[in-house]
Formats: sequence, structure tokens, C-alpha cells
Amino acid sequence: MNEVNSCYLLGLVLLSIVSIAMSNETVVGGIKQLEGNERKEALELLNATLAQLATGDGPSYKVIKVTSVTGQVVAGSLHVYEVELDNGSDKKQCTVKIWSQPWLKENGTNIRIKCAGEDGELNRTW
Repeated sequence: MNEVNSCYLLGLVLLSIVSIAMSNETVVGGIKQLEGNERKEALELLNATLAQLATGDGPSYKVIKVTSVTGQVVAGSLHVYEVELDNGSDKKQCTVKIWSQPWLKENGTNIRIKCAGEDGELNRTW
């Protein structure tokens, strides 16, 4: 009888795993491609954050093309963008990561920009 209960339980667990894997729902904390309104809001965040960066000691970048936008809930929200940026003198393929914790009054936004062919990474928090 114990073997029957164990097999039944194992079957339920496997069925649950398969149904989760086949569903279109996002796993909490998981990375997902953003589309529709979520993508639009993420692009607005990118433009606003780049504008804020330009007002400080950071470079002034303009988004030329967005290849990919993902979002993830991680003690706030983490957006990762694969973009082409223009800094006025040349265009670069870059990965931009924006970690936002809007409830913090200070240091609630972090931006990291890593461009192809460059060793360093820009990292600013405000």
C-alpha cells in the first residue's frame, strides 16, 4: 500500500511540474520578454533613466534601436535591454540594466551600461 501511495504522490508532482512548464504564466522572480504595454513602460523607463544619467556626470546617450527588453521582479524590478546607443560621436551595441526600487528615497535606481568591444562598464546609482 505504501508503494501505491508513493507512486500516486510522484505522479501528482510530475503532473504539476509538466502543467507549470507548459503554461504561459510567468514564474514569480523569473525573467520574461516584455511585450505590449509592459514593453512600452520599460522603454519609457529606459529613456527617463538615460536622461537622468545625462544630467549628472554620465554620458548622454540616445536610443537608436531596441533589440530585446526583459523584466524580472527582484526586490524591485530589473529591466535588461539589448540596444544600439548613440553618444553623439559613434553608435554602440550595448546591454543596459536598470534596477529600480521606487520606494527608496535615495539610491533607488541603478543603471549599468556595458557596450560591445569595451572593457569597462558604466555603473551609476541615484
